[in-house]
Amino acid sequence: MLVETAASVRSLVWRGGELVEVVGGLAWDAGGVERRVHPGHGAGVDRAVVSPSGRYSVVYAERGTTALVLDGARVVRELTRSPYHAKDFDYPVTLGSLPDGREVLVHCPDEYDVLQMEEVESGKRLTAGAREAKDVFHSRLSVTPDGRHLLVAGWVWHPYGIVEVFDLDGALKDPAVLDGRGTLLAEADIDAEVESACWLDDDRLVVATGDEDFLDEDEAPAFGPRRLGVWSLSGRGWLHRNPVGFKAGTLIAGGGRVVSLHGRPRLVDVTTGAVLAEWPEVEVARREGPYGVTHVPTPVAALHPDGTCLAIAVAGGIAVLPLPDAGG
Repeated sequence: MLVETAASVRSLVWRGGELVEVVGGLAWDAGGVERRVHPGHGAGVDRAVVSPSGRYSVVYAERGTTALVLDGARVVRELTRSPYHAKDFDYPVTLGSLPDGREVLVHCPDEYDVLQMEEVESGKRLTAGAREAKDVFHSRLSVTPDGRHLLVAGWVWHPYGIVEVFDLDGALKDPAVLDGRGTLLAEADIDAEVESACWLDDDRLVVATGDEDFLDEDEAPAFGPRRLGVWSLSGRGWLHRNPVGFKAGTLIAGGGRVVSLHGRPRLVDVTTGAVLAEWPEVEVARREGPYGVTHVPTPVAALHPDGTCLAIAVAGGIAVLPLPDAGG
């Protein structure tokens, strides 16, 4: 199904059976009928993240320094980030909900390599204190549904994509936890550039690697190039590791599966790496990783919470793709 739109789509989120474009202020019902829900936020921002409750959102410039925190359509406050290489990598920002119910914002407001956590509404900083940056370009942030861990799929100078996981409970007690190496890197033995990563649930993390590695030919890493794997935080090990014959691009998880967005959408079984369905007629950006001097915008897409369909922005509108059920 193609939903025709009056303007280009810069963000998508499902709210019940309705699709909402937070940046542009539009919404579409199940029949594709468009309505305006607020005036929109102009050309200075082009992407959005939404809090678990749906109340708050952040609209931002993917390759800029501008962002706004919203309560519904109301602007709560403005955000910014360091201009250092801001045009070369994605704005680091996400929203989450802590175990005590507080909705929080995680971003890098002062330095590109220092993560901070704040209460969304008040802006109260929860990670104030002495910090020591470690020269990592934090990007593509996401918080587990239970609010206990933060994923960072950023990069370091080569440039080279990496993945990190941080304990947010620990960071609330000692903010310097966010300046360490996290809970994943050494144990996971990843020796390839990380292209993308996302949470499957509170415990499981999906990681996709690209072609580049730094190993000698006689070394055998636990997780090498062109792989798709599932890591368990509680088990401290890989549950699944499989070679894949495609570039993963951007990953979106739902229902124990992931959608890979690179050139076309692909529905992927994370236990085997097999492509369960794909749509070659639906063209999406060939975006890899969080950085690039030539900016290829991140695909705009939303997987329905029940895992039944994928909405993705395309030329002229939104393609809504029904997904096969988990039983085939």
